[in-house]
Amino acid sequence: MKMNKITGLIVGTLTLVLVACQPIEKRDVLTNSFDPNDIQLAVVQSTTGGNELSIQMNTPGIAGYWDYVIDKKYSDRVEVIFPIPGTSTFTFHVTTPYIENGDIANPVYDITKSIDVTITQLDHALPEAYYKLVGENLEGKTWVFDGVGGDNGLWWYMSDPGKWSSVWWNAGGTCCPPADVSGRMVFDLDGGANFTYYASPTATAVTGSSFAFNADYTKLTIKGPANILGSMDGGGNSGVFEIKEFTADRLTLFVSNAAWSTGWTWTFKPQV
Repeated sequence: MKMNKITGLIVGTLTLVLVACQPIEKRDVLTNSFDPNDIQLAVVQSTTGGNELSIQMNTPGIAGYWDYVIDKKYSDRVEVIFPIPGTSTFTFHVTTPYIENGDIANPVYDITKSIDVTITQLDHALPEAYYKLVGENLEGKTWVFDGVGGDNGLWWYMSDPGKWSSVWWNAGGTCCPPADVSGRMVFDLDGGANFTYYASPTATAVTGSSFAFNADYTKLTIKGPANILGSMDGGGNSGVFEIKEFTADRLTLFVSNAAWSTGWTWTFKPQV
């Protein structure tokens, strides 16, 4: 019996459907996975015990970022002059999902791996910002407000969000200095990039915080339980401050998004 054109068309269509419905192997899933135990990390020091470091994640096919104490960077490699002597732990956070046992329905995202490095000598000069903030011999340095309440000085004031030096309300120099106006802040590199806060000359130290610069040293970040003097009253609670003036004798910080949709400016000096 001859097949007419309509019957042939139906059979051909069924054939195409059957071909299209063939199961697809999970080749992409299998090749997109990795074993966390096989992640290879390395820290290469240009000199024995030195502080010029190449921090490396050497396993192909994995993306993520390095947390190397003083900063974070989305890269498999970080080149840095590290400022902290002693032993530090660097951690690589994997952002590529781990497909355990090839089960695409249960990806794992919280994979990390760490490596320790010991620095016995700061044989490469640090960026100048560290010497200004911590001391010319990296001995640690104490900073206080560059003024006292009612002195009419510009050291803690509400400012234009677009211009740190444009004063809207000179709070510290006139009527209303912050509660911690007589306090102090200590920055040091004793085993970490440490920030210690004292609310007054007799107050107990608030420890456990750290500081970090951004890549071009135009911002200072404070992380942990404490923040800079006057931050609570000044609306700088994010802990990220733009650096506007910075010498060994003067530090001016600014936020453009204070609590009242204004800017806010702080100026500090070393404690004598």
